[in-house]
Amino acid sequence: MTEGKDHPVIRVEELTKEYVMGTNTVHALRGVALTVTRGELVAIMGPSGSGKSTFLNLLGCLDRPTAGRYWLDGIAVDRLTAGQLAIVRNRKIGFVFQGFNLLPRATALENVTLPLLYAGMVGAPANQRGLQALAAVGLAERSEHRPSEMSGGQQQRVAIARGLVTGPSLLLADEPTGNLDTRTSIEVMAIFQQLHDEGITIVLVTHEPDIAAYCDRVISFQDGSVVQDAACPTPKRAEALLSTLVPEGVA
Repeated sequence: MTEGKDHPVIRVEELTKEYVMGTNTVHALRGVALTVTRGELVAIMGPSGSGKSTFLNLLGCLDRPTAGRYWLDGIAVDRLTAGQLAIVRNRKIGFVFQGFNLLPRATALENVTLPLLYAGMVGAPANQRGLQALAAVGLAERSEHRPSEMSGGQQQRVAIARGLVTGPSLLLADEPTGNLDTRTSIEVMAIFQQLHDEGITIVLVTHEPDIAAYCDRVISFQDGSVVQDAACPTPKRAEALLSTLVPEGVA
């Protein structure tokens, strides 16, 4: 498949997810159809129970749809075995979580290179790749620091670097600013916009309209269906906003 700007990294058709709870069937997703092209920065929004987290789990190959089709970078992942799914998940998808999910006793570099260990890359090649990922989020000088020695924003940057280290086709972020203050949230969004400018495809779930305003497309879910899919012609620029704020520690 052509690796151009309009190459669909995500394509789903009639994606459905149902959960059976006793005698009840919960319709978490109801026939969702959409595409995300290479290099888009997309926000997924919706109230609690709308299906946005279920959708993210399916995109991340953490769960299987009840029905429908899902192609990730041209691969029909809904047809793969569990073992094949694990390989695709490790090679094609980077994850960033609200709670950072860093190993507390490991250094930033050790945390970042963990996905490479699962992929069979160790030693100098893995460390070099990890340092490059840390440099991409502005933390090369913090490679030997542990999470307890870093701020929340720095820990989230390490988590982003870990998501990037395998060179994934898709970066998925679940409420990546949910545990951060306003300024740090803007700093994290500046990183996402920088990565977006470099052509990385990013889909993030957020309940905050202020965060969605930094994205170039917002998809809204309600009752398991997409109710709005709108482009943002002029997203806010986080880096420009940061320059107007008073630096930390300055009265």
